Amino acid sequence: MTAAAPQSAGRGPGTARTTLTHCPYCSLQCGMRVTAGDRPATLVPADFPTNRGGLCSKGWSSTELLDHPERLLRPLIRATPGDRTSPLVESTWDDALGRLVEAIGATQARHGRDAVGCFGGGSLTNEQAYQFGKFARIALRTSAIDYNGRFCMSSAAGAANRAFGLDRGLPFPLRDIAEADVVVLVGSNPADTMPPAMQYFDEGRARGAKHFVVDPRRTNTAKNAELHLQPLPGTDLALANGLLHIAIAEGLVDGEYVAARTTGFDDVRAGVASYWPDRVERLTGVPVADQRRTVFALARAEKAIVLTARGAEQHRSGTDTAQAWINLALALGLPGRPGSGWGTVTGQGNGQGGREHGQKADQLPGYRSLKDPAARAHVAAVWGVDPHDLPMPGASAFELLDALGTEGGVRTLLVLASNVAVSAPDARRVISRLGDLDFLAVSDFFLSETAELADVVLPSAMWAEEDGTMTNVEGRVIRRRKSLDPPSGVPDDLQLLATLADRLGAGHLFSGDPETVFEELRRASAGGVADYSGISYRRIDDEQGVFWPCPSHTHPGTPRLFAERFATSDGRARFLRVDHVDASEPPDAYYPFVLTTGRVLAQYQSGTQTRRTRSLSLIAPTARAELHPDLARRLGIGPDDVVELTTRRGRARFHAHVTDTIRPDVVFAPFHWGGGSSANALTDPALDPTSRMPAFKTCAVAVARVDGPAEEIPPPAAATQPKPSPHEHPTTPEPRHPSRTRSTRVKSTPRFLQGVFPITGEGLAKPGPGDPALRYTVPNGQSAQALYFRGGNSTGELVYVLLVRDGEPMRWFPIGAKGDVHVPLRVVEDLPGGTVVELHAAAPEGVAGELVVDLGLVEV
Repeated sequence: MTAAAPQSAGRGPGTARTTLTHCPYCSLQCGMRVTAGDRPATLVPADFPTNRGGLCSKGWSSTELLDHPERLLRPLIRATPGDRTSPLVESTWDDALGRLVEAIGATQARHGRDAVGCFGGGSLTNEQAYQFGKFARIALRTSAIDYNGRFCMSSAAGAANRAFGLDRGLPFPLRDIAEADVVVLVGSNPADTMPPAMQYFDEGRARGAKHFVVDPRRTNTAKNAELHLQPLPGTDLALANGLLHIAIAEGLVDGEYVAARTTGFDDVRAGVASYWPDRVERLTGVPVADQRRTVFALARAEKAIVLTARGAEQHRSGTDTAQAWINLALALGLPGRPGSGWGTVTGQGNGQGGREHGQKADQLPGYRSLKDPAARAHVAAVWGVDPHDLPMPGASAFELLDALGTEGGVRTLLVLASNVAVSAPDARRVISRLGDLDFLAVSDFFLSETAELADVVLPSAMWAEEDGTMTNVEGRVIRRRKSLDPPSGVPDDLQLLATLADRLGAGHLFSGDPETVFEELRRASAGGVADYSGISYRRIDDEQGVFWPCPSHTHPGTPRLFAERFATSDGRARFLRVDHVDASEPPDAYYPFVLTTGRVLAQYQSGTQTRRTRSLSLIAPTARAELHPDLARRLGIGPDDVVELTTRRGRARFHAHVTDTIRPDVVFAPFHWGGGSSANALTDPALDPTSRMPAFKTCAVAVARVDGPAEEIPPPAAATQPKPSPHEHPTTPEPRHPSRTRSTRVKSTPRFLQGVFPITGEGLAKPGPGDPALRYTVPNGQSAQALYFRGGNSTGELVYVLLVRDGEPMRWFPIGAKGDVHVPLRVVEDLPGGTVVELHAAAPEGVAGELVVDLGLVEV
């Protein structure tokens, strides 16, 4: 091995030692004791505060991979440079790194600095994530860097930042869950994704706590809940707004808290006025009685917690959905109260720390904004560079990947600890883009699906072979301690980046020593939102981890946030009005069902590690799509049959798991597999406007049986796969000029249901038909559309008018006391001939007065 790949000195045989470290998988970062010396290493769980002696099957089996026969031990390069159809062959570090550095120089000389990009992962240590961001901006001077956490917690982070001024997944310790009287989990299944955390839920239930689970599947978490609410995927925002509507109507809002600690409630109250319980039931499928039971339990509990996770957040409106649940928690006075609050369940091992210190396209260390001149000046001073030399924010993860190999996009890409060929949305499209690159380099410890496509593959040390820090689900900064030396010639990613920086002429600004890098990270984060400046390796060892923010060595750390003020300029939390929007891809005649994706107990992320773990593969050897028995019966599908799921982006095959734990109109597929069973080859890449989170959890899908039970699943025929969508450059639309002539090809006739009508209320839950003049039948052979509604209310109470189509409620129009409303119906639907449209009205019991009504339609 050359100086390009430094390593620590080895220990001789028979010198086994036991090291306290942490599991390499989920954000719990369970404590474990690893005994190593003579390989293989062994482990036992540790009594650490998060897992208290527990481990799941993934943690127990984690040492199996350290000596796996498929582990990468030497760099790989293409036998014919530039020809990715030629085989990958072993090489020297000098040759492999030389090719990468040469590609970086050639690309930047020809296409500019931003044509070289970096893509990281949420499993990197804090030191590695920090150094990767610094490497991109100092050694490469590129804006093109993002990471796979953009596909995980970014929506919740966006909502927390704008509501609280700070994003920490759980703003309270994990143990608070055991002390809560009521917990509502939205799109979270910890029983399968982080089993050791269930001891806190079990402890709470043992003393009488009630848990409410919101999930389209009756998961193992939902099975033990007080109540399972089973909404259609993509409607969690409507459900949250509906619960807040009930809380307001029933006088359950904590008015004193809202007045003292928040702003913006009046606008949110007006926004949720239209989320009547029966309308929410129609949107979500959650019965009114279950809505009321949930919100009354939350409001009456002494201590209550609302937790959201990927099921609620991986949508094109994921940030707004998380905000809707934050609005509910704020209205009930939960955040900042002991044993109460809102939080989000982090997924990846360092999903929290990985986004705090510079891997994201728009952030600098300490959760600072890359656009902020003061933040740029502070970090540049720590790095010893001119702040003007720092690039501005670049593209988010999917946008970066989607532009690979195009004019203005990245042409040479370095990937650390991420398998985007499996984990990215519309994965076949991303694989196609990877093929368009001039040069791809991947650092990993196995030949992942992404590494298989690379020009250069660089082996990396694994979790038990490196030192560093991680930040877990509750914001606790912990130590990943080195338990054994990596194989000879294999560096960790921190050392790799230092070596690469040296070859690029910036070696004097980088170190391969984790504690040295952490000390620099402390200085760079000082004064930022995620302030680590008071945290040291010694303190972490002495205190079993330290909670950030921790601004000085005398500060105790912050296990619970927001006790006295929020991290906003005025110390108040922000209510923000948000509204339900339909999925970007609703079911239709060609794709009649809803596909949602997620995790299973025995696999993790893209499966690069767990699919190679023998004990886990015995539990979950193949990808299994869940279908309700009614759906399976309609389609002629039996248990373990091979089924093909088809969306607008492609086809993938799975074994059928027929189960009544899922809604009849929903299909679930795990995303841990690639190739012919790649769930993410099917998913919708529509992005959340705030977080740039793709819509992993909702798209339209067709299902078909292709074969009976088979041990192996054959992939779909390549000829049946649609061609990946081409990259579309943003364009400036040409100005549209008014036509000088008017088309007369379509004849339209306006129709109006209007007038002044008396109203006598029988209760808001009992809308009744109005005057016969408020009834319209579309003539046969024609169609109509509703264009607007105007209404006025002479009474002193809130009333509403209900638009009814063929006896079914279509739209609600609340009209305030002594008020009026004008609602343009921008999203309209065709009303075919024979359709009967009526306006009904409702008012509180005994209220009498007059309504002014005007519904405008057009008949075509």
